[in-house]
Amino acid sequence: MTRITILGAGSWGTALSVVLSRARKPHEISLWAHNSELAEALQRQRENTTYLASVRLPDGIRATHDMAQALSGAQIVIGAIPSVHARAVYTQALPFITPEIIYVSTTKGLEPETHLRMSLVLGQVLAKAGTAEPSKRIAVLSGPSFAAEAARGEPTAVVLAAENVGLASKLQEELSGPSFRLYTNDDVLGVELAGAMKNVIAIAAGACQGLGLGSNPLAALITRGLAEMMRLAAALRARPETLSGLAGLGDLVLTCTGTLSRNRHVGMELGKGRKLPEILAEMRMVAEGVDTTAPLLALAHEHSITMPITEKVDAILHRGQSPKDAIREIMDRPLKRE
Repeated sequence: MTRITILGAGSWGTALSVVLSRARKPHEISLWAHNSELAEALQRQRENTTYLASVRLPDGIRATHDMAQALSGAQIVIGAIPSVHARAVYTQALPFITPEIIYVSTTKGLEPETHLRMSLVLGQVLAKAGTAEPSKRIAVLSGPSFAAEAARGEPTAVVLAAENVGLASKLQEELSGPSFRLYTNDDVLGVELAGAMKNVIAIAAGACQGLGLGSNPLAALITRGLAEMMRLAAALRARPETLSGLAGLGDLVLTCTGTLSRNRHVGMELGKGRKLPEILAEMRMVAEGVDTTAPLLALAHEHSITMPITEKVDAILHRGQSPKDAIREIMDRPLKRE
């Protein structure tokens, strides 16, 4: 029986613990929570009332705040933590890891200070511990997957990407279940970029809906947003087909249209005229697009890639531009060939 540790007891980490408890192969699952009170409540009440209410935690899942206890005997470690905290949590885990552990990152964002993807952040942390060729032990999981729906057992299809093809295949067999279908991919770069970029476009989509706009602008935004994503991905040498798959187009459509999308929610409230600090103050979960926009734009500038939608989202979030003015300026850009 494989021992799995999930780092992060937010909505997705909690949902994954439930989803993997139904996998075709049996697992022992530990769920690590940064907050000790949350860990105690999870263990006692068997429900994450803060981040994933109305979903029962199976009895076999052990929730804990103790990192040593969480990682004891772990064979697979799954990171489900916000990008801004990922390096600190992985560093905290270092004293308790063994060379044989396999890692799966599920975080959809870039590290704000370094602009690095999460697999690279994890790789740097593991290299400090002396792990040889850490990238060969790291996979990423991404795709259209709202936590609540996956936890309820609704059919969910995601992508598991790893440079090590054998590792991806092994994890595919290990983690798949009756309602959780995994496709493998070796384009880690493309999968991670797509997961980060789609959150930014979703903020723009939400802003359109917050302004009361209809289906025409939303369809245009999703399409042109995908074009931006593909331009940057191509410049960084990701594969175009990755962006047209589950991790790219699939997750983009979900995040831009689904009512459970946190990034879309932020955009909707901005479109209604509310201020960002006020919106974030009342949210219990992280909207990754807020912290990803600036580093994503910096990456684009480094590679001389134009990303007008991302630029306007950054202006709305960090420079106080109104969503209405941002849309007008995008529409007024010089006409061009598609």
